[in-house]
Amino acid sequence: MPRPKKCRRVCALPNAVSFVPDPQADDLPPVVMAVEEYEAIRLIDYLGCTQEEAAARMAVARTTVQAIYDRARWKMAAVLVERRRLEIRGGEYRLCPRASGHCPHSSAGGSCCGSSEENRQVISQMQERRNQTMKVAVTYENGLVFAHFGHTAQFKLYEIEDGKILSSTVVPTGGSGHGALAGFLAAQGVSALICGGIGGGARTALAQAGIALYPGVSGSADAAAQALAEGRLVYDPQAQCADHAKGHGHEDCGHQGCGGHHGSCGEDHQGCAGRG
Repeated sequence: MPRPKKCRRVCALPNAVSFVPDPQADDLPPVVMAVEEYEAIRLIDYLGCTQEEAAARMAVARTTVQAIYDRARWKMAAVLVERRRLEIRGGEYRLCPRASGHCPHSSAGGSCCGSSEENRQVISQMQERRNQTMKVAVTYENGLVFAHFGHTAQFKLYEIEDGKILSSTVVPTGGSGHGALAGFLAAQGVSALICGGIGGGARTALAQAGIALYPGVSGSADAAAQALAEGRLVYDPQAQCADHAKGHGHEDCGHQGCGGHHGSCGEDHQGCAGRG
């Protein structure tokens, strides 16, 4: 006889139980997310809990939370990719009682999110910690900081918190040029960029995207990211791309093949945002 599943403790029901794409996809079956799956998303992605913290609040094992969270993330992806309606209902959960603003679980070490002033402070601290996590991009090639921002074929992205690198991953740029790369980094949630040389147009695009710039860096990408995390990165704020230093005159050029002469952009300079 299979062991009965333990109900997951849920501290907040969703404010809305249905989300639909525009236009509505009534011809497709909905994606049904269980209430405990919603709770895992709320705790981990919205409040910034670790999986261990979410497990404590849901009164289950960390491996159980991970499985619930993975299912919920896949369902969210299916809604976006397949243009399907999302419904939040059902599941195997028990709602944590919060009579008069008091959670009976708080004294047992399994504090309930949003049930008391003490726990609201815990949530605030989690959100502050999430906001302090910085994602840094480094122009990347063979372990080194790539010298030309606009020609980089990939970035290495680092998540940094409290002076430590939590994780890193290499992502391809897909052939994006100077101007498009700023939007690419913004879409990745990047808040700072380490690179070699960079032109004026790209600097402007990064500033408009709210991305801090640390140019003029060379050597190991990992070492540069760690140095930034520790507040000791040496960089040159005036560093330029070699092409632009030669007097290219098209600093805003979004064409990746734009070199140190006008012919690289075509006779009429199509693709250049700045006209010589």
